[in-house]
Amino acid sequence: MPSSPAETALRDIDHHIDLATAFIADAGPDELQNDTRTLYAVIRCLEIISEASRRLPDELKVRHPHIIWKQIAGAGNVYRHDYEDIAGEIIWNTVIFALPILKAAVGGEIARLP
Repeated sequence: MPSSPAETALRDIDHHIDLATAFIADAGPDELQNDTRTLYAVIRCLEIISEASRRLPDELKVRHPHIIWKQIAGAGNVYRHDYEDIAGEIIWNTVIFALPILKAAVGGEIARLP
């Protein structure tokens, strides 16, 4: 049986959180800023997370009011259109501090799947 769009989005978010976290495992914000390849890879993960978050139904999002869903969805626009304003430190902080909270919520939703 094919998975639902919400399930696909949840699994995509979870997978790309894992990738982004692994990409910067041994880097601080300065190292990330100076490593263009890794910075681009992490930004791409964040773009996918942003896009996938838009595909989640509202009834799922209301179960997690502590997640800033609107900002997550909107961040993709920043990554794509205001790319010159993206600093490695902001990306690093997002991965280190924000993604673990999102991963916990997404993991809880994946656990609820039939």
